[in-house]
This record gives sequence, C-alpha cells and structure tokens, in this order.
Amino acid sequence: MQKRTDNFSKFAEKKKGAAIKEAIRQEKRKIKAEARAIGEEMRAKKKAQARGEVYTSPKEAAAPANRNSRSAENKTERPASGSYKAFKEGKAGDKKFTKDKGAKPTYPGNPRDAENKPKAVGSEPMPLNKYIAHAGVCGRREAAELVKDGKVTVNGDKIFEPGYKVSQSDKIVVKGKAIFLQKNLVYLLLNKPKDFITTANDPQGRKTVLDLVKGATPERVYPVGRLDRNTTGVLLLTNDGELAQKLTHPSFEVKKIYEVTLDKPVTKKDLDQIASGVTLEDGFVAADSVGYADPKTKNVVGIEIHSGRNRIVRRIFEHLGYDVKALDRVMFANLTKKNVERSKWRFLNEKEVRLLKFMNKSFVRKNKTENPA
Repeated sequence: MQKRTDNFSKFAEKKKGAAIKEAIRQEKRKIKAEARAIGEEMRAKKKAQARGEVYTSPKEAAAPANRNSRSAENKTERPASGSYKAFKEGKAGDKKFTKDKGAKPTYPGNPRDAENKPKAVGSEPMPLNKYIAHAGVCGRREAAELVKDGKVTVNGDKIFEPGYKVSQSDKIVVKGKAIFLQKNLVYLLLNKPKDFITTANDPQGRKTVLDLVKGATPERVYPVGRLDRNTTGVLLLTNDGELAQKLTHPSFEVKKIYEVTLDKPVTKKDLDQIASGVTLEDGFVAADSVGYADPKTKNVVGIEIHSGRNRIVRRIFEHLGYDVKALDRVMFANLTKKNVERSKWRFLNEKEVRLLKFMNKSFVRKNKTENPA
C-alpha cells in the first residue's frame, strides 16, 4: 500500500474526477431528452390519427411548403422493432391502438408504458425495515433490529421478520408510535462540535446533534453513522433511510479523512506501520493514506481510511502508544466542512445529493481486497 507523507491539504484537494462523471451524466440526459422528444412526437401522431386528422410536426410546419416528403396521410405508423408482451390484456405483436374516454392512446403491450409511469414511494409493497427507514425513524440495519426485538407492529400484529412486505395502506407502529413514509427528503451537513452525542435522543439527557439543527426542517432527520462525543467535524443528517443505509454499510467502504492531534510527534516508523496495517483486538486494519498535516508539527497527522469500525482512528494511534488529544473529521464521502463554521449546518445542494446517491467512485473504494487476519 502506498503511503503519503506530504502536506495534509493534498487529502482534501485530491482530484475526484467529478467533472468527468458530470459530463457523462449530461450526455445521458441529452440522449434521454432526444428519446423523450421522439416519443412525444409519436404519441402526438397517434392521437391525430385516432381523430382522423393530419399530423404536422413542428419541423415540417417550419419547413418550406414544396419540401419533398411524404404527406402525413400517406404515412403508416410502425411499432418499434421487437416483440412486446401483453401489458394488460393486449397480445404480443398487436398493432391496434386502444383509447379510453379521456385517456391518451396507448400501444398495447409496450413495456415502456409501465416503465415511464412514475411510481410513488410506498405504492408497491416493500420490506418492513425499508419502510421504517423511509419513514425517517432510523437506517435499515437499525430498523431490522427494532423489528427483531419485537418493537414493531403491522395492523396490530407484532412482526419479527424485517423482510415482511408492507405497503402504505398498512398501519405500522414503532415503539408505540405510528409512522408514515417521508415525502420530503432532507439532507443537512453539520460541522459537529465537542460535547454533543451523535444520536437522535439520549436517556441521560445529554446534548445531541439534533439540538444543533433544531428548527432547520419540519421533517424528522437523524445522523448517518456516529462520531464520538469529543470528535468534531463533518456529519450528515437526513431522513433518507435508503441512502443512510448505503453510506454506513461496510460493503461500500465510504471514504473518511481525519485530522488527528497527538500528545507527541509521530515517528516516521509509526506512519509506515499505520500505512502497512496494524492488528487490533477486532482484526487487521490499514490506512489508505497517512501523512503529516504539517512537516514542522509532526504531532498533527492526516489519515484517510474506509473502515467504519467503532473508534477505529483513536484505537490505531492508541495501539502504537499515542494519546489522541483532538480528532476532527474533515471529509465524509464527497462532503467537507468548507464554509461551515463549527456548530453550524447547511443544506446539501443538488449536485452533492446526486453524487451521494450515485455512490461516486471518488469516495467509494474501487479495488477492495481482503486484508490478512
């Protein structure tokens, strides 16, 4: 594994290729828009044909009158190539059009009719733990535990299987409180200060991160993952249970970068050891990159790591005989605390949300290999 010992600012400034991804997305949008325009024109033609009218496209209307082209009445509509299965009661290859009163003509058996129809969240059955996550209660894994612990009822019956299928019409109660699917998804980035617990509520009455974002949104949000009470920095809060589950699931190995302040200078030998890997009580772990934040102040170190194990950064340095005086997360996935003061928060912009949902390869480990035990 290649180590890094240059200035820590290079961690946050590392080029992620987001511009390339954005260009690809723009090209896909362009292709989809063109296909959509063609589809709209075909539907307009079919509608005109059903009325016995002659259809003239906007391009034909703008073209010279003596343009050498077939007239609309001489054109024969052809279905898209390939055989279709029945969409409802239509048969494969049926070229007839059906038209209900007040409805648009449709081509029986065209699977795109079903694919293009927008489906509301909850309109189809989904696993119980996924429903709970979409309701903004917690992430999917935590929801699964709630179900297994018997804290969830569906239509009055206690359910213990997280994969039990439910729909929006079911009455679902978690810990005695009815829950409903979230319609408005919210994404908040918080620059967490010390002395705040990363949880939705604390039985001991201590301050939580939700106290810092109180009044930000009427929706119920919760933190994605955890930061220790005395760890500061980037923290995401949302009611998007599906995204939260992805960002915290070990299989995705989402990037995290920390600035660590130690009680004494870190030796070059120990930096090499962290890069090569150390064996802790719960197994082997190696940093993806590690280096001095400032070559002149060798007790401040930057470390990039994908592991989400509990207190992993602190335990790595404690294993080598260092006392962590301060730990600040400067990056989580594609999010940084730039322009967000300590204890303050902001909403994520559209591009940030899109990159998170796309699980951009710039912050998800590309070549995952099994570490030796």
